[in-house]
Amino acid sequence: MSQMMSDDTYSADRLVEIAATFVESHAAGTLPPIVQLGHPVLRMRGLDYTGQLGDALLSDLLDTMRAVMHDAPGVGLAAPQLGLPLRLAVLEDIYATVSAVAETRERSAMEYFAAVNPSYSAAGTRTASFFEGCLSFDGYQAVVTRPADILGTYTTPQGVFVEREFSGWQARIFQHETDHLGGVVYIDKAETRSLCANSEYHRWADPGIERAAAVLGF
Repeated sequence: MSQMMSDDTYSADRLVEIAATFVESHAAGTLPPIVQLGHPVLRMRGLDYTGQLGDALLSDLLDTMRAVMHDAPGVGLAAPQLGLPLRLAVLEDIYATVSAVAETRERSAMEYFAAVNPSYSAAGTRTASFFEGCLSFDGYQAVVTRPADILGTYTTPQGVFVEREFSGWQARIFQHETDHLGGVVYIDKAETRSLCANSEYHRWADPGIERAAAVLGF
């Protein structure tokens, strides 16, 4: 019986080796694959980033992660989704959406940024429930209830500490990616009766979830 990989599996040298492999692959024109649910790194608490990669490799890795996110396409990607257990994430949401969806889901454009060692806490009591998906649980979506307003904290790649308020869809993205860094995947928090294949999601692609909840029974 195999054992779950531990933090000890990932020495600083091993982390550098993995990250360098991703960067070299990107430079050669091939993006690293996104690992899927069942990969043990997705269930590890990511290691705090303390400079293990050095500035140049960190910058190149974040560029690679952004390219993978765009190619997927997605609005966020955490390092564990490439099989690298470091508390790093990239986020960006500039995709166009119809006005009714944007209004109901409080979705506004979020310019690209990279978050090192992010965390969040609820800011108030407001919650929101919507379908979301995950690049590491490809092909499915489910409804997750999350705080609608949060205070996020993170460090920039340049070492600047940031406290930033997020609301609506931006708050959802930040929570989703930060959860990955603690070994949590959205399905852990989802209404399981809402789980649907992407091929069936067209039935429930309303701005809100009321019809899906009534028919699917969650």
